[in-house]
Amino acid sequence: MGGPSTMRARRAARLALGLLALCGALVAIVVLSLATGARAIPIEAVWAALTAFDPTSSEHRIIWDLRLPRTVTGVMVGAALGLAGAVLQGATRNPLADPSILGIHAGASLAVVLGVALLGMTQLTSYVWLAFTGAGAAMLVVYSVASLGRDGATPVKLALAGAAITAVLHAIINAMLLTSPRTLDEVRFWQVGSLSGRTLDIVIQVAPFLALGTVLALGSARLLDGLSLGDDVARSLGQRIGLSRGLAALAAVILAGASTAAAGPIAFVGLTVPHVARAITGPGYRWILPYSMLLAPILLLGADIVGRIIAPPGEVQVGIVTAFLGAPFFIALVRRRKLAAL
Repeated sequence: MGGPSTMRARRAARLALGLLALCGALVAIVVLSLATGARAIPIEAVWAALTAFDPTSSEHRIIWDLRLPRTVTGVMVGAALGLAGAVLQGATRNPLADPSILGIHAGASLAVVLGVALLGMTQLTSYVWLAFTGAGAAMLVVYSVASLGRDGATPVKLALAGAAITAVLHAIINAMLLTSPRTLDEVRFWQVGSLSGRTLDIVIQVAPFLALGTVLALGSARLLDGLSLGDDVARSLGQRIGLSRGLAALAAVILAGASTAAAGPIAFVGLTVPHVARAITGPGYRWILPYSMLLAPILLLGADIVGRIIAPPGEVQVGIVTAFLGAPFFIALVRRRKLAAL
């Protein structure tokens, strides 16, 4: 039998092996995503397209022009949503927190809809700054509303404020879409959350922001560990609560804003994945964050593949599939928390 240090070393080795296994699973689902669609492409042809591109081959053109940008977007957006959800849950100490529940997705969506309706923006590459502006403004409003009162921005007040602001923003979005058929036509597929039709230009546009948000999120692991213990304990450890929450919120806004600009508001990925990661790793954010970053794109690409094969020759957008997968999980989580509180 070993001492505590030996047990910690074994646990770290086990979790590191888990990360390697998830990397392998992600590679496998990336290959499956490249091979799956209205026209099935053999794995051998996928490998040939990636290693020896032939511009005269229709299969190679499909891989490079359509499926590779879509798959890369799915990996980036999934990783961003998983990290954003984990960061928000740690910073707010709220197990129900994610970008869609705290108003970040709704704020980004409203900004994009306003840009299309009022400024005539129709290119996905122009959505990035609009989404950032809306996401940041919504997060600021939610936090300001939750901060009112004696106890400040408690986890419960943040969830209630986020739900209220999200409802208001969605009402405004729906009113604008109903009164502007042109705007509805421009954003209808983006609004439900979609990876189809994405190009490498979109990947290049959002990649720097996602990289910055990823660095900030992964670097906040120690801060999130302190916040998860409660404000009083975090202060006793010398942590500056306001600064820590501000850095976490900045990382979440960057990640959620960029991912929303690229693929639209995809719900439930940021909510469900951190819980799965926490069940595997335990409470430490040093492991929760990288596990969330790998599990989320596996889930998102898996949902995208399902959407491509359940309604041939068309497809179901990935935001609809994740909603069907995530809603039962959300209901079960709420019921479990309610029973635990009794």
